Amino acid sequence: MMSLTALSMDAMLPAFPFIAESLAIVDYQQTQWIVSAMILGMVFGEIVFGPLSDAIGRKKSILIGISIYVAGSVIALLASSIEMFLLGRMIQGFGVAGPKIASRALIRDLYKGAAMARIMSFVMMVFILVPLLAPSIGQLVLQVADWPWIFALLIAQASIAGIWLLLRQPETLLKENRIPLSRKRLIADVRVILARRDVMAFTVLLGCIFAGLILHISTAQSLFQDVYDTGERFPLFFAMLAIGSAIINFSNGKIVLRVGMLRCVIGALAVLLSTSFVLLLVTLYFDGVPPFALFMGLGMVMFSCFGMVFGNVNAMAMEPLGNMAGLGASLISSLSSVIAIVLATIVGQFYDFTVTPLASGFVIFSIIALLMLRYGYQFSQRHGEE
Repeated sequence: MMSLTALSMDAMLPAFPFIAESLAIVDYQQTQWIVSAMILGMVFGEIVFGPLSDAIGRKKSILIGISIYVAGSVIALLASSIEMFLLGRMIQGFGVAGPKIASRALIRDLYKGAAMARIMSFVMMVFILVPLLAPSIGQLVLQVADWPWIFALLIAQASIAGIWLLLRQPETLLKENRIPLSRKRLIADVRVILARRDVMAFTVLLGCIFAGLILHISTAQSLFQDVYDTGERFPLFFAMLAIGSAIINFSNGKIVLRVGMLRCVIGALAVLLSTSFVLLLVTLYFDGVPPFALFMGLGMVMFSCFGMVFGNVNAMAMEPLGNMAGLGASLISSLSSVIAIVLATIVGQFYDFTVTPLASGFVIFSIIALLMLRYGYQFSQRHGEE
């Protein structure tokens, strides 16, 4: 279920030039909306599917989301204008929020603490592993068919996942534990969650790191093919940047049980900040375009940190929420996505066919993330003592 999100973003990357030509997109920066439009749709979907999964159950919410996702994919597949295409992408994003949010709440129903962090790490490993294959899959499709067939592939993937869920996964939220949809209660619960400063701090942290990922995805095709002229090897190099993250994510499931979530996140963010700062210095020294081998080496270290952050911080943010897990997951994801879109869009506007905006963005995002981690942990400690 989680792979639908990453596959829908990363399989598109090799098709950016073809989509731009087909839909008459002149300004390259407009192609960044191919990613951003989907994430914007997810923001609204996450607000809806959190409370919905608390009211009708996780399984039904996921199936409804997949149905909407398929509808959005069809619209994008048949689009003849950029406006219709982006509408389809937004509907895709709205629908994929169903499996994204409800599957996290489903995990929260079954696991707690370090055990939940371990399972979230395996889930996020799939999310990280998909970029290893998604661009290659997209490019393979382009070698035998036009770009709309990538959406046909996404429809098949979503349908298989939905059928698998329907046949194999029992409902985890019992009827007696469900929270009926009520505007008064919803507002009250939202206020309780927003009042948790630790949860909000971790949400901002997630938004900053997600912003770096969006910025990377939005500019990757141009950086690799226009700046470094990698041609058809682009999916290979893009995948190489994700290898470290996948390995760390897999290891995190065992490490977190020994040293705890906090130490894992502190270490990852410290490495991310120091490495991105080195990349920025090197980039400035080489007038915006460092040697490719140096860019790849530092990039692999930077992106390996993602595997240690996402799963752990999601677990840290979700743990205090108890039976409000569905609504909590929706608020955390939607708010972090809004933060990510705003930050990535602002920095993305400075993209000038150099590495400088990417490196600068990661330095800024990492500093804010570390500050939020410190604030959130201190608040949770005080709250626990009280």
